[in-house]
Amino acid sequence: MGAIAAIILATCLHGILGCQLPNDWRPQTESCRAELAEIIVFAKVLAIHKDFYSVYNYLPWQYDTKLLYSAEIELLCDQAWGSMLEVPAGSRFNVTGLGYFPCHSYSVLEDNAYYFFLRMDENYNIIPHGVNFQDPIFQDTPENHRMFASLFQFANCTAGTQVHTHSPEWEAQEDSRLLCSAVQKALYEEEERVKTLSQKVRSLEKANGHLRDKVKSMKRLLRQAKNESKEKKQHLKQQHEPERANASRDSHPQQDTTQEQSKPPKKVVSRKPKS
Repeated sequence: MGAIAAIILATCLHGILGCQLPNDWRPQTESCRAELAEIIVFAKVLAIHKDFYSVYNYLPWQYDTKLLYSAEIELLCDQAWGSMLEVPAGSRFNVTGLGYFPCHSYSVLEDNAYYFFLRMDENYNIIPHGVNFQDPIFQDTPENHRMFASLFQFANCTAGTQVHTHSPEWEAQEDSRLLCSAVQKALYEEEERVKTLSQKVRSLEKANGHLRDKVKSMKRLLRQAKNESKEKKQHLKQQHEPERANASRDSHPQQDTTQEQSKPPKKVVSRKPKS
């Protein structure tokens, strides 16, 4: 009951705290992740050992042995080529770093076979390789058999293990196959390029909007200045009109006197009496 309660507690805290993945994270298919995994093996779990402490557990209950363990596994098949693990068939070794973690759980059961994505840490411990923050452990099912058979072949298998073994034709096929991880990398780079261009477009649109607002403000100020200038002219005109009228009245008598003085004298016509 204590183990079940601890698992429920871990699940609840996982839901409350959540996991923060990178902003550019995208899910990858098993085939793409298989191309990036350091070690791929088909192995059987012989025993599970409780771990007292592990550097891979960052939970507050990291000393709780009910949530953290390692598995002793027997190598049934190794990847035919490209694997970093060089041990003979039937070798036994421990996979540590299993249990319940803040953002994932790596769990296996005794006497069950699994496909493992593994890697070796700086201390030469074999640990699960959670490529792209996704599950690196796959159950022994017909669907997973078909999936891994379509990806690559296995070699260095123990007797009686039913998996596809290595053949020379497979290497030629693999050499001519376009790597899914390379295609996805190119797609992600294109996505990033489009995102960068979109951000630049948004920035330019924002700057263009600011410029448009500034032009509108300048036009409004110009109209306001024109209206003020027009009102000022009208005001000055209204002030000068009485002065002009007074000046005009003052100048009229002088003009009449001048006109009278400038008129020539009339000739007097003398009339002689008739004889």
